[in-house]
Amino acid sequence: MKFDFSLFLSALGLAFVIEGLPYFLWAEKMSQILSLLSQKPPSALRRMGFTAIILGLLIVFVGRKF
Repeated sequence: MKFDFSLFLSALGLAFVIEGLPYFLWAEKMSQILSLLSQKPPSALRRMGFTAIILGLLIVFVGRKF
């Protein structure tokens, strides 16, 4: 299996775009959202993170099939 550096950079760039969208679109509310997240227990944050990972993997899997 050959490592596709171009695909890697595209995926990394897309990740930055997606991560930046909430701060751009809801800049006024982000401090409130981050404050709310900081009050969540670590187990809840882990579940959210795990769910995001699984969803991301499913999207990549489906996207690579078509």
